[in-house]
Amino acid sequence: MPPETQFQVAVESIEPFDVLGKSADELRAWMTSIGESAYRGAQLYHALYRERRFDFAAMSNLPVELRERLAREARIGLPKVVRRYTSADGSVRYLLALPGNGSAAGAGARVEAVFMPSEGRQTICISSQAGCAVDCHFCLTAQLGLIRNLTAGEIVGQVLLALEDHRESLVPRTNVVLMGQGEPLLNYEPVLSAVRLMLDQRGMRLAPRHVTLSTSGIVPGIDRLGQEKIRPKLAVSLNASSDEQRDAIMPINRKYPLGMLLEACRRYPEWITFEYVLLGGFNDTDEDARRVARLLSGLHAKVNLIPWNPGELPYRAPELDRIEEFRCILVEKGQLAFVRYSRGRDIAAACGQLALIETAGIAAPPEALPI
Repeated sequence: MPPETQFQVAVESIEPFDVLGKSADELRAWMTSIGESAYRGAQLYHALYRERRFDFAAMSNLPVELRERLAREARIGLPKVVRRYTSADGSVRYLLALPGNGSAAGAGARVEAVFMPSEGRQTICISSQAGCAVDCHFCLTAQLGLIRNLTAGEIVGQVLLALEDHRESLVPRTNVVLMGQGEPLLNYEPVLSAVRLMLDQRGMRLAPRHVTLSTSGIVPGIDRLGQEKIRPKLAVSLNASSDEQRDAIMPINRKYPLGMLLEACRRYPEWITFEYVLLGGFNDTDEDARRVARLLSGLHAKVNLIPWNPGELPYRAPELDRIEEFRCILVEKGQLAFVRYSRGRDIAAACGQLALIETAGIAAPPEALPI
């Protein structure tokens, strides 16, 4: 092969630099490394995260020559929308193809995100991994296994994409919940990098109280998160009133049993939300409610009761009167408790339903779908 051809092949094989998911400091350093002024990195950061411009040509705060160079040497690795599913309640489930990182292991993965509009706010549920390794038995996502971790850019890109897709109808308040595919605390660094981008007041400007990370109970991750200066709210998936019960539906409990998990929660410096998926006939009895109240006694916490959402798994939703009786017992015992009915159940977008299902319509009886 002639030397000039070898050089051409080498140049063409260089992967463009993905600017998405990079902090302002990282973009300044990169600009310096390619011979540009550092402040151009700050301008690029502003265009990406504040103005949501995903085409270099549209970044009018940069000179034309630099925009043309960026188009040649960089990329903005937003997830690609494979398909949108729209619910009767206005929620939108996105099936997304990830851009990958240029390697075989990083290519071809798909995840889901959900946009949920409501009065005064919009909530975006995003994934932190493709698939999940935790294997909660009542969750359809667990059937996928872990495919791979997401990068910070792939995580924050889900938020940016959903916001841009609804640019004309957005209201001032945006909530983000890391409750989609994956266990966020098993992909710690990329997740926290993405959260810092969301909370940066020079960029996306979300409020810390409006971003929530949900974990199955990864104790070292909870302790680590508690030491962060900038962190989201924490939600812990409890879902059982005893170790025996939790072992049966959440294998992670064998590594981090309830005693260990609740001690970590007591060390945590802020209020915690405990999520409790109610499985009809399994964990929804009066005695379960009393045990939950005892477990959480003395903790600064609230409980969100989530009726199980239908799927091809050997569980059933609780009766409506059982849900209210469970909540009342918690309240009588002095525990803040609320019922949270999931949005988007008719398009497989509800809690526990994100399993890359490409045909909408996991049906549930109308009376079980209060909005």
